[in-house]
Amino acid sequence: MTIRIAMWSGPRNISTAMMRSFENRPDCQVVDEPFYAAYLARTGLDHPMRDEVLAAQPHDWRDVVTGLDALGGPLVYEKHMTHHMLPGFGLDWVAGRRSAFLIRDPAEVLASYVARRAEATLDDIGVVQQRALFDRVADTLGQAPPVVRGADILAHPPAMLCALCDALDIPFREQMLSWPAGRRASDGVWAPAWYDAVERSTAFEAPERREYPALPDHLARIADAARPHYEALAAHRLKPPAPIPEPLPFRRTV
Repeated sequence: MTIRIAMWSGPRNISTAMMRSFENRPDCQVVDEPFYAAYLARTGLDHPMRDEVLAAQPHDWRDVVTGLDALGGPLVYEKHMTHHMLPGFGLDWVAGRRSAFLIRDPAEVLASYVARRAEATLDDIGVVQQRALFDRVADTLGQAPPVVRGADILAHPPAMLCALCDALDIPFREQMLSWPAGRRASDGVWAPAWYDAVERSTAFEAPERREYPALPDHLARIADAARPHYEALAAHRLKPPAPIPEPLPFRRTV
């Protein structure tokens, strides 16, 4: 029987490093953002390498699900972006996965996101969609699915990965703690635009405690709108073995 894990994240988290971690297991194959082209085709948004993405993946969400369900082996890890799941994209297939949720403070997400793409909206960072998916999965299971915060994994990789694997009812593997540097055949075609840092990485690195640049007012308003949804998810997160400092507060521009 194939165990299928759906990891639900917004952008500019450690989602690709998590994909590296699972791919380094001997029993696992990974899938990188399979709904990206369907999302771009439906929205018409102009993302980096848009044409390449559209040429590389199916545009119909049903075809994406068919391709995912055709994958076999002991373990399949699906890296999903929550903002890719647009209204009208069916979600019944999610019940066949063991879902987990990877979260990051929305102000940090926005500060990182606009460094790669000039504009951002609340929909772009996927926090509202992430909470809706969490609620759907929790209703199906009758309990909260696992939630992990990227900063907790970076600070305590062995403990947090063990806790995540336990919550997903799969064995932890030591190989998840490090991986070879470089690009992977499994990386999405958009890797040159987004994956430069993770391609240099070989393991999870402890986060730096630093103050981010001030958020302009329009981004601060987005962060404020996203925060209740983030905090609802964070209330269920797997706890690290020792507390880590909360992010430094974001300043607003005057």
